[in-house]
Amino acid sequence: MKLDRLNFACLSALALTLGACSEEKIIDITDNETLPEWYYAGGELGTTLLSTSNALEQPAPAIDRQGLYQSFKNGEALFEKPFMANQTGVRSGLGPAYVRSSCIHCHPNYGHGTRVPEGTFNTNEIGNGCLLVVHDPNTEAYVSWLAGMPQGHAVAPFKAPVDESKITVRWKNATDEWNNSFDDGETYELQYPEVSMPLDAIYVVNQGYQLPGEYAVKLESTIGVYGTGLLDAITEDDILAQYRQEEADGFLPNGLNPAFFANGNWTSMYSNSLQGNGTNYVRRFTYALSRGPLQDAAGANAIWNITNVTRSDRRYHYLDAAGTYASYSSKDPDVQAGFETYISRIDPDHKHPAYWEGTMEERIYAYLTDKNLDVEMSDDEYTDLMVWHRGLAVPAVRDVDDPDVIRGRELFAEIGCDYCHKPSWTTGPDNIVDPASFFKGNELPRFPYQKIWPYTDMVQHKLCMVNDIRAGWCRTTPLWGRGLHQKVTGSRTADRLHDCRARTAMEAIMWHGYSPKSDARYSIELFRKLPKADRDAIVKFVDAI
Repeated sequence: MKLDRLNFACLSALALTLGACSEEKIIDITDNETLPEWYYAGGELGTTLLSTSNALEQPAPAIDRQGLYQSFKNGEALFEKPFMANQTGVRSGLGPAYVRSSCIHCHPNYGHGTRVPEGTFNTNEIGNGCLLVVHDPNTEAYVSWLAGMPQGHAVAPFKAPVDESKITVRWKNATDEWNNSFDDGETYELQYPEVSMPLDAIYVVNQGYQLPGEYAVKLESTIGVYGTGLLDAITEDDILAQYRQEEADGFLPNGLNPAFFANGNWTSMYSNSLQGNGTNYVRRFTYALSRGPLQDAAGANAIWNITNVTRSDRRYHYLDAAGTYASYSSKDPDVQAGFETYISRIDPDHKHPAYWEGTMEERIYAYLTDKNLDVEMSDDEYTDLMVWHRGLAVPAVRDVDDPDVIRGRELFAEIGCDYCHKPSWTTGPDNIVDPASFFKGNELPRFPYQKIWPYTDMVQHKLCMVNDIRAGWCRTTPLWGRGLHQKVTGSRTADRLHDCRARTAMEAIMWHGYSPKSDARYSIELFRKLPKADRDAIVKFVDAI
């Protein structure tokens, strides 16, 4: 890529209203080529220069520099290959109930999940990264009689907690107050999913369980796993400062989520008292900010609960909190008929007496509720997986010399999009911590003192969309790499937002302004006033970063 020095000399002089480029630097990498600082989305240690279909799969430069390449590749295989129900060999131990047989099912080519097609809900297809969010519609809390990540598969003789063949997804059209059109005549479409899960799709109901109350179902897609190590390297002090600044500014109509922050300090922090010592950490991962440091965040959790493969710090099955699956499975005549063959494969040496003594119901229940199961994933394998997870690079920004991208970047700041989609952070010393007390830190890649460009403030906000995300609050999704979604996944659409409702960047933008109560409403009203060429420039910039 040959870039015009004069263009970037001009760019460096720009002073954008909200400060996105107020400290712009030009990085001279050869005698003939200059690149703006924001080109290096993950900084020197975290950026890959590839923009091909495998751009999201690349090891960060930190991996090679810290001698972790082989461990990274080992972890990559654990992510990409399916786990098996056998008890020996690589990637063994799947089940007895599970969500997916591999990580890549949900994260096609390491990116955001793809849109669920109209009709059935098929998780055997790689790309469907959506999970079923089964919750009480009155309280928005997850139901207790189904695992938080509902399982649609099981190893015989056990049966799936949810029969996916009976679930339907329908895409509904929505019309905003502007009739889905701009004043100059350009139009757009808005769609959202509705999910139907009848009672007979629920295993325990078919076995005689009486549900304690109502339930509703939504979709929630996976996000990209690349760049999470860089986000983990942002200091807690800097995240706290961001919250305090936004609270002091008072710009957004919904304020900050009081469940997490109020009056200048945290009202809730993340901790792990089961595997760890209960130390409090800042919440930073998942839409719901349900997780703290990466070493005990979504990926560390998912490699266990998605596959239900045990490891040394989690020697128990992932099942529902109420214990209904274990209770009703142990009474199921079909499960009882096949359990002897199943448990002979699981425990051939009879190391667990409770699996072999008592009634068949007692034996099955003892197995499903055991807190001292055999370890199926070794510590070395889990470490490799987390080296890979923490060590994934983010792709460099594309088309940084395109005048439309440059103009779009200016406008993105001018209309206030960069308030929530904060362009850059600088990582701290990256002293790796682990709430689960598994990692010491020196075995994982580190990203100290890197200026990174994720375009997120790491804070939750509300968009108030129709059939919105559970509880309404959603952490600002990082935008880096999202413009490559279709190239890396092969999806027909751009699949943005938490349930892939937006098929293009334009649809995603306009969902931000659907409701007058949205935290992004002001910016969308300004966006609507722009001429088409400027709106297109913003879209082009968003797709470039």
